[in-house]
Amino acid sequence: MRIIFMGTPDFSVPVLDALVEAGHEIAAVYCQPPRPAGRGKKDRPTPVHARAEALRLEVRHPTSLRNDEAQQNFAALGADIAVVVAYGLILPQAVLNAPTHGCLNIHASLLPRWRGAAPIHRAIMAGDAETGICIMQMEAGLDTGPVLLREATEISTTETTGELHDRLSQMGADLIVQALQQIGTLTPESQPDEGVTYAQKIDKAEAQIDWTRPAVELDRQIRGLAPFPGAWTMIGAERVKLLGSRLSDQRGAAGMALDDAFTIACGSGAVTITRAQRAGKGAQDTETFLRGMAVPSGTRLGD
Repeated sequence: MRIIFMGTPDFSVPVLDALVEAGHEIAAVYCQPPRPAGRGKKDRPTPVHARAEALRLEVRHPTSLRNDEAQQNFAALGADIAVVVAYGLILPQAVLNAPTHGCLNIHASLLPRWRGAAPIHRAIMAGDAETGICIMQMEAGLDTGPVLLREATEISTTETTGELHDRLSQMGADLIVQALQQIGTLTPESQPDEGVTYAQKIDKAEAQIDWTRPAVELDRQIRGLAPFPGAWTMIGAERVKLLGSRLSDQRGAAGMALDDAFTIACGSGAVTITRAQRAGKGAQDTETFLRGMAVPSGTRLGD
């Protein structure tokens, strides 16, 4: 099939690779434009942009698709279908209608649960037992279109957003190839009105840890915000990101280190930190982290 691919971050790259490997013709790749990044604040192409150039595909990065010129350029590609995954721009109706088979979106949740911007983070933070991938026929509403294919997967009790992100990205790549193979025979299923939830964009203000909250909630916060933006706490005068955890049966005063292995008491229960990051340094497993910054039993965090 002749496909327009629309995606921007790392999550989208395996999908682009899968479409190319399946033998589809990529008419053009749409992504967000390069933006300043790094210490030098030089314009850096997005992951999809970089991968598309490596594959010698045409790259387009308009700042809007709402004007006539952008819509005409899109339609002129004569695509059979557009595949959209974490693109970052709203698609107006003229764009949705341009390809012969419309636009398919790869969404990282079991719709209608977690429509919106941050479905992977929110699923972990809410304590969902499972999530998945939906291949959705796009329409004007926010993730409201009918679902063509879906696949569920369990969320493990120690999984972080980063780990689940990578699993779902590959699942999405596999499922869209399957959907395109069956495009003429799939029956779209309308999303039910019941069970709709919205995955609001993650606010950095959500990242500070309040040790008076129950351990089960803090464990989800830590894993759900790892690796970005990273849940954080103060250890002495230093701000430290906590990027992995598991529940512990130990108990004590909220915010108190209960042993020398980074187990911290919460409002109820405790969590053992499995991965952490000091300011200006890389993320480390707990054993390595504690060699550089001891957190002995009796240390109070968050003060």
